[in-house]
Amino acid sequence: MEVGQHVSISARQLLVGCSVMGYVILIYDIPDDKVRHRVSERCKDYGLDRIQYSAFAGDIDRNRREELMLRLKKTLGKKQGDIRLQPVCTRDLALAKEIVVEPA
Repeated sequence: MEVGQHVSISARQLLVGCSVMGYVILIYDIPDDKVRHRVSERCKDYGLDRIQYSAFAGDIDRNRREELMLRLKKTLGKKQGDIRLQPVCTRDLALAKEIVVEPA
């Protein structure tokens, strides 16, 4: 699939857990501190929760995903960086595992 190509969602996909409103993971690798901070603030503006230093996750509908990516593209501008937004089906989300060790 090419960048910018739109994909329609079928009724079958909705039945197996891939919905228009869904969970996403957004990760980025941006060397510039100022730009990286603006990207993280933008993610919070869209209701995503920080799960790692350069990773956010949360529920966001398709239109807001597209809007967020357009804003992040503008925020990044011509600066070096890589921003990836990955939708996660509820079926796969149910299989997620997490290990957290809190500081003593």
